[in-house]
Amino acid sequence: MTETTAAVRATGLAKRYGSGDSQVVALAGVDVHFRHGEFTAIMGPSGSGKSTLMHCAAGLDLADEGKVWIGDTEISGLRDDALTHLRRDRVGFVFQAFNLLPALTALENITLPFDLAGRKLDQATLDKVIGALNLQNRLHHRPSQLSGGQQQRVACARALVTRPDVVFADEPTGALDSAASAELLGFLRRSVDDLGQTVAMVTHEPSAAAYADRVLFLKDGHIVDEIHAPTADGVLERMKSFEKAAA
Repeated sequence: MTETTAAVRATGLAKRYGSGDSQVVALAGVDVHFRHGEFTAIMGPSGSGKSTLMHCAAGLDLADEGKVWIGDTEISGLRDDALTHLRRDRVGFVFQAFNLLPALTALENITLPFDLAGRKLDQATLDKVIGALNLQNRLHHRPSQLSGGQQQRVACARALVTRPDVVFADEPTGALDSAASAELLGFLRRSVDDLGQTVAMVTHEPSAAAYADRVLFLKDGHIVDEIHAPTADGVLERMKSFEKAAA
């Protein structure tokens, strides 16, 4: 995988927590890449290392060993201030917790990255994202006046409006009902197909993973399998096979 075809790539990622007999190996030398314009789902049982992998790839956590590149920039050795700027300018995040500022309107939350960076707003991109997420009638509402699905759409718009190299989504549908989940996942899918966005999403739901182009399966800190063009039934069967092997 070359720099020109990978939005994010990592080699030899290792991450351990604790020491001695109580040490937990979250990642055990993982090599991974996320291609430009591709939607990747990351799955695995609890404790498999999927969230740790995402956090290390996104620069939210430091691996004990290995290297990570976002585009052609190696982030592994960046100083804290440079890493903060890179995350702000080139990475989008969508979490299960919406992380919206309650005192700001939906529009102010969406444009917050531009305010923090002192950058000029790209109005055309803003209008396109707001339109795609159907937020036109909610822009002047505060988070407390929005449903959970609407809040998550605002968080998604905030992640996408800066046109980042990659959007990392960590269980983005975990706090949503099935209708709101389908709506959000459909937009993430369209952001890849229509906007050329790169998305990497941690999920435990086979139905969510089916929106992706490929699914990576983690177990005990290793990538143990991969499916392309996944279906919900196919993902579920693969997860069951891991459970049977562990039994």
